Amino acid sequence: MIFKTLKTISFIALATLSTIPAMAQDLLANQAPIDRKMKAVDSVAFRQLLQTEATELPGADLYQDWDNRYVSRVNGILPEEYRIDLRGFHMPTDSRVVTSNFGARWGRQHKGLDIKVYIGDTIRAAFSGKVRIVRYEPRGYGKYVVIRHDNGLETVYGHMSAQLVRENQEVRAGDVIGLGGNTGRSTGSHLHFETRLCGVALNPALMFDFKNQDVVSDYYTYRRSTYEHESAQATRLRGVGGTAAAPAEPRQHTEVAAAPAAPRHSAMVNSDVRFHKVSKGETLYSIARKRGTTVDQLCKLNHIGKNFRLTPGQVLKYN
Repeated sequence: MIFKTLKTISFIALATLSTIPAMAQDLLANQAPIDRKMKAVDSVAFRQLLQTEATELPGADLYQDWDNRYVSRVNGILPEEYRIDLRGFHMPTDSRVVTSNFGARWGRQHKGLDIKVYIGDTIRAAFSGKVRIVRYEPRGYGKYVVIRHDNGLETVYGHMSAQLVRENQEVRAGDVIGLGGNTGRSTGSHLHFETRLCGVALNPALMFDFKNQDVVSDYYTYRRSTYEHESAQATRLRGVGGTAAAPAEPRQHTEVAAAPAAPRHSAMVNSDVRFHKVSKGETLYSIARKRGTTVDQLCKLNHIGKNFRLTPGQVLKYN
């Protein structure tokens, strides 16, 4: 009887042990589809992450280096066509006065727009990005800053009196990066503002409307085949003397960067203010006679002395 009982117990134990591997196999078999599903989910999530990064940082693949010390010699290839996201911008200055256009000037190419600012005026980052260069160039940009942005652009801010950021610093659109000035190759306080793609200067007037303190649209698509025509049109509309109501106005290339008489920027520019562009050989006395005013009045309006040296292309306020 005891032998039979032990035999029964042994048989039950053996049967139980033999079922454990089968149960484990069943569990593994049941887990396999779950693992495959999780792997698929992970792959989808990873692809979505890559897509999101590509959307948020479309300019990441344009450049191959970071540490070079030059504005224009950038190790990147300018594409035939490239869409630039202009949303999230901040105007670099609240000045509405453009004093010199992009393009040919004095037999050389002027690579940006000159905007009238005064020494100590606040200069801000146009878009979010990372500061690539903070340098001083006595015969060129003076004290300048270069920022590379997530949308693929690099912006250049020249002739400042002070730089308030450091290289490799992350900045947000609207962050203060410097103060207006008259350093470097400059004949009057102003901001020299450039927009570059892969080191190639593009006309900022294609994207920025300083007179209306806004960007032209949410996006700008650069196309090599149509760029020159679009740039000339943008200058007529938003350059020196340009107005949206008069697109046929001739393009101007004369230097007016000195602009000691340009009105100090405010919320609006007084439409009653009158300006005189200095021609070769003119003096304060000849301009005063021509405009029916006095030398003292010209000096007062333009914050200059009677011995101030005039340069052809400068702009003086005469009322």
